[in-house]
Amino acid sequence: MSERNVPVLIVGGGGAGLTCSMLLSQLGIDTWLVNARPSTSDLPKAHVLNQRAMEILKDVGLAETIYERGTPLENMKASAWYAGLAGDDEDFGRKLGQLEAWGAGYTNPDWVAASPCASTNLPQIRLEPLLRARAEEMAPGKVNFNHEVIDIRQDAEGVTTTIRDLNNNNAYTVKSKYVLACDGGRTIGPALGVEMEGPRDLSEQITIHMTADLSQWARDPDVLIRWMWPPQVGVMSVLVPMGPEKWGPESEEWVFHLNYPTDDPRALDNDKIEKDMRAALGISDHPVKIHKITRWSLEGVVAERLQVGRVFLLGDAAHRHPPTGGLGLNSAIQDAHNMCWKLAAVLHGRASGALLESYASERKPVVQNNVDCSVESALNHFAIAEAIGISPEAGAEQNWKSVKRLWNDRPEDEEFRRLVAQSIHTQTMEFGEHNIEYGYTYRREGAAIVPGADEVQASPDSRRLYQPSTVPGSCLPHAWVDTYEGERVSTLDLVQPGRFLLIAGENGPAWCDAAKQIAKGLDLPLDAVIIGASNGDYLDQRSSWLAQRGITNEGAILVRPDRFVAWRNLGSSAAPQAELERALTLVLGRDEMRNAA
Repeated sequence: MSERNVPVLIVGGGGAGLTCSMLLSQLGIDTWLVNARPSTSDLPKAHVLNQRAMEILKDVGLAETIYERGTPLENMKASAWYAGLAGDDEDFGRKLGQLEAWGAGYTNPDWVAASPCASTNLPQIRLEPLLRARAEEMAPGKVNFNHEVIDIRQDAEGVTTTIRDLNNNNAYTVKSKYVLACDGGRTIGPALGVEMEGPRDLSEQITIHMTADLSQWARDPDVLIRWMWPPQVGVMSVLVPMGPEKWGPESEEWVFHLNYPTDDPRALDNDKIEKDMRAALGISDHPVKIHKITRWSLEGVVAERLQVGRVFLLGDAAHRHPPTGGLGLNSAIQDAHNMCWKLAAVLHGRASGALLESYASERKPVVQNNVDCSVESALNHFAIAEAIGISPEAGAEQNWKSVKRLWNDRPEDEEFRRLVAQSIHTQTMEFGEHNIEYGYTYRREGAAIVPGADEVQASPDSRRLYQPSTVPGSCLPHAWVDTYEGERVSTLDLVQPGRFLLIAGENGPAWCDAAKQIAKGLDLPLDAVIIGASNGDYLDQRSSWLAQRGITNEGAILVRPDRFVAWRNLGSSAAPQAELERALTLVLGRDEMRNAA
């Protein structure tokens, strides 16, 4: 049996695994990726990519291509609820309500101010081939599909994984320092005894990927997701355009989601599923080509442990969400971003293994919150139906009677209309959860940050309202700053892959000098810049950085390679080099390296 030695083995070639491969290649770490399936996913799921995820994909050179292939911003400004799609009643397909979604196509000022990257929409079936091609470009010959793990063992020195190449049925071993389990929880987690915790089997879901011309019924080109309550069946269904060349009502392909009660035998019969789909959409014998029918259960689970020795769980291996909010794939990409700079720092000898323990400390509270929010958002859709008074038990006649109350002008129905509108607007918990998508923080015990005495102000709405901050544990705020040549750049782009960044105020050159000395003396990838209104390396012409930086002109902020604030000092220091070195020592666990030496 042949043997391969590599610093990092990545198991799984989905969003998490391929992102890990790209990020680690960018940081000069040799990897070997295996994926049990022969190709990338053929499932039309996980389509929304939020701003934070797009920043990470921009780092590896993919954002421009994804924006080109994805939904145009004007076709993803909103999400709306409808009385079905088509039928013989004049009110079929009529709108029940509408909400802005994901920054209203990057027109909401809060979304524009938060990031230079807009959210976008590209189904996983079309995204993953782009990720794979880029990963293969960055690590030629080291991205291996149709290779399955058949055994994994670890000790204090490393991990030995036995893999079968399904292309020729030959087995081989990979000896690695670390393993990143990005396999959806199919192999590595169960082999290591990791349990998933949380609610399961909340409902049976059927997803139908189809080609159909629905343009005569699918109104509102600005709407991305259509939540439909067809009165004739009284069961929620969801319709989402898939492109690939046209979007909005003109989309060539669609995904249709249909809910079934748990253990409903109809969910096992494809013919009955197609019949139910046609009944729910009201399209009778309209031409439809079905590509794939997928069955899955709605669940919200998180792994009890994200680290087992030298093995780390990421993506669906660590957390599985309802699709509401689109947090699953985005969380997976963010897992990779958190993990990879730490692995690189350890493997390059710049940090101790203690830094890797912060992965679970930082990510588990975030992904648990994401899963909880996704479950709550999913269940809240049924509260909307309850407010409208629509259900399968009520029957078509009663459902229509309830729904039509929304469109009359009778005074006695005014309160009903107001309550339904209020119920729909509660779903901003899903489509406006900007702080969940973008404002998550790392402030728990065990995080790789140096907490200060700064008081963290409670948000008026911790779900919807993102408030930029430089308190340690927060992500570096985006602000446009200028070079002396007039080039405008985001503060986020000042953080280079794998490198720390110190940002000082106008009167803080001592901090920059200290950073340069530390970078040289400790061989640390550490850059330093001054941002000021009229002097510095970058000019804050609009005072947009000044409004968010949270330090005085003499202060400084230390930013990690993943753009999270590791430490800050509000003002000057009598010993800037000693103070900054202490902060870096704590973040990187370098005291343990010294003790071990």
